[in-house]
Amino acid sequence: MRSTKFRIPLYLFVVTLYWLSLYAYIPYLAPYAESMGASYRLVGLILGLYGFIQLVIRIPLGILSDSIRRRKIFIIVSLLLALISSLGFMYFPNPYLMLFFRAIAGAAAAGWVIFTVLFSSYFGDRDAPKAIGYISSCSFTGQVVALLLGAVAAQYFSWQLTFGIAIIASLLGFILSFAIIESKPEIRVKIEISKFSVIRENKNLVSVSLLAILTQIITYATMYGFTPLLAKDIGANNFELGILTALAIIPGIFISSLTGFFTERFGERPTIVCGFLMMTIYSITIPFLSHIYLLYLAQFIGGIGRNLIFPLLMGLSIKGVATEIKGTAMGVFQALYSLGMFAGPIILGFASEYFGLNFGFIFIGLISLLGAILTLKIINSSSLPKVNLFSR
Repeated sequence: MRSTKFRIPLYLFVVTLYWLSLYAYIPYLAPYAESMGASYRLVGLILGLYGFIQLVIRIPLGILSDSIRRRKIFIIVSLLLALISSLGFMYFPNPYLMLFFRAIAGAAAAGWVIFTVLFSSYFGDRDAPKAIGYISSCSFTGQVVALLLGAVAAQYFSWQLTFGIAIIASLLGFILSFAIIESKPEIRVKIEISKFSVIRENKNLVSVSLLAILTQIITYATMYGFTPLLAKDIGANNFELGILTALAIIPGIFISSLTGFFTERFGERPTIVCGFLMMTIYSITIPFLSHIYLLYLAQFIGGIGRNLIFPLLMGLSIKGVATEIKGTAMGVFQALYSLGMFAGPIILGFASEYFGLNFGFIFIGLISLLGAILTLKIINSSSLPKVNLFSR
C-alpha cells in the first residue's frame, strides 16, 4: 500500500501547476487576438467560449464522477486537455482556431469540480470548507506565479512564450497526476435525474449561484478580459499587462483566509454587498484612468471585492450537502457560475463594438450594482451558516 505521507503536498503542487497552465497567457489573449485582426465581438467570443464549455459539461462531469466513484481519471484528462490547448495556441496562431483551443481550455478548467471534491475527501465532511480554503489558496498561488512568469516571458521574449510556460506546467502536472492517491472506490450508483434534488435540498445553492454568475460576468469581462486592452491603449508594455492581471488575483491569497473574520464580524450579507460595491466602483472608474499605476490600484481594489464574495459563495454552495452528491452539487454551482464566465466577455465585447469600450465598462459596473441589490433581496444573512474557509 502506498504511503499517504505526501499526498496533500503532491496534490496541492499539481493544483498549482494546473492553474499555472491555464493562466500564464491570460493577459495576452485579448491583445493577441486583436493583433491578428479580431474584432471586439470575436475577442469576446474567444474569451467567453472558455466559460460556455464549462457551463455545458460541469454538471454532467460532477454526476458522472459521483456515479463511477472515480475522481483521479478526470484530473489526469483535465491536465492533458490543458496541454493540448496550450500547444494549439502556440503553434496555430489564428483568431478562429483560438476559438477551438479556448474551448479545449474550458474543458480542462471544468475539471476543477473534481479537483475540489477529491481534495475534500482527504479531510472528511466536517473539514470540507477548510479543504476548499487550502486548495483555493493554491489555485490563487498558481495563477499569480503563472502571471508573473508570463509577464517576464512576454516582455523580454514574446507572447508565444507564455504558451510555452503553460505547456511545461501542464505536462509536468499531467505526469505527476498519475501519482495522486485516491480512496478505494465505493459502491457505484446509477446516474439519475433525481440527483438534481440537491438543488432543492440546499436552499442556498440557487441564491449563491446567481450571485456567483454576476461575479463572474464582472471578472471575466474586465479583469481577465478587456482591462488589458485599456492598459495597452495607454501604453502599457507586456510586463505591465501581466502585473495588472496578477493584481486582481493576489488579494485572493490573503482575503480567503480572512473570510471567517469578515463574516463573523459583519455577517455574510454585508460582506458580499461590500464586495459588489467595490467591483462597481472598479468597473465604472477604470476606463477613465490614464496611468498604469492607477490601473494597478483599481485592479487591486476590484480583486479585493471579488475575493470578498467568491470564496464565501463557494463554501456555502456545498455546506450541508450529503457527501455522496457533493460532486453533483459542486458541478451545479460551478456550471451555473460558468454562465457568467461565458456571458461577461460577450456582453462587454458587443457593447464595446457598438457603443465604445467606456460604455461597456460602465454597463458592467451597473451589473455589479445589481449584484449588491440582489444580495440584499435574496440572501437572508441569519439563515446562512458561518463559513471560515481556514477554520481549524
